[in-house]
Amino acid sequence: MSTPSTTLPGGTWTLGDLTVTRFGYGAMQLAGPWVMGPPADHDGAIAVLREAVDLGITHIDTSDSYGPHITNQLIREALHPYPDSLHVVTKIGGRRDEQGGWPTERRPDQLRRQVEDNLESLGLDTLGVVNLRLGDADGPVQESIAEAYETLVDFQQQGMIRHLGVSNATVAQVDEARAIAPLVCVQNMYNLAHRLDDELIDRLAADGVAYVPFFPLGGFSPLQSSALSAVAARLDATAMSVALAWLLQRSPNILLIPGTSSVAHLRENVAGAGIALGEDDLAELDRISPRES
Repeated sequence: MSTPSTTLPGGTWTLGDLTVTRFGYGAMQLAGPWVMGPPADHDGAIAVLREAVDLGITHIDTSDSYGPHITNQLIREALHPYPDSLHVVTKIGGRRDEQGGWPTERRPDQLRRQVEDNLESLGLDTLGVVNLRLGDADGPVQESIAEAYETLVDFQQQGMIRHLGVSNATVAQVDEARAIAPLVCVQNMYNLAHRLDDELIDRLAADGVAYVPFFPLGGFSPLQSSALSAVAARLDATAMSVALAWLLQRSPNILLIPGTSSVAHLRENVAGAGIALGEDDLAELDRISPRES
């Protein structure tokens, strides 16, 4: 399998020494309801992954906790052996329990098991990028991450991981991680109506570190705003297309990983993210407050 030279919205970014398209794909929605169990349409899930690569996407985000194990297994089935240009980014630091919860697991032995599980399920000898998932299911938690991050640095030195990142992190935790060892990306919640990381994004951009917003379209509660609707109507576009385009234009270090289990929706996301927003559009969108979402 080879990746075509399709030009995607936003161009590319470099994660350490790995070049990825700024428009990527998040695989979480390929698992069953509430990210548990297999998909209702197995062949459809395989088709989405193959379409992502056919469109030129070279950044796929996943975690062995999705399913659990389901999305990684689907990625391997659909895309292995992987094209040299394709990079799979995964997360560790938690697991799924039988009740569908997301308990944390960040002791060194737990992290090693998760790295090994990701290597096995994805069929890789080295994980290109591993994000250390912090906090809990309710969001970031202010606490030291030194032991867990140093454990990942040890795995990196052993050749199990190529590059490191953090997810669901506070600004202080990002700074703590960077004081221990370089990271190539920060993956936090961020979208038009949730912009707590504005200052962090700009600082990371200046240092050449990627910022990957999860829930770029609002997550389980889609973005709703009169300003967003007005801009979308003016551009004859969907609100979700405008929200994705805004993220790409917000800062050059922002990488998108919107998820979908539909080939048609994937194509719509790619096309929509390429909308050019003018200065008036951006000014109107920047006035959206969290209360509107």
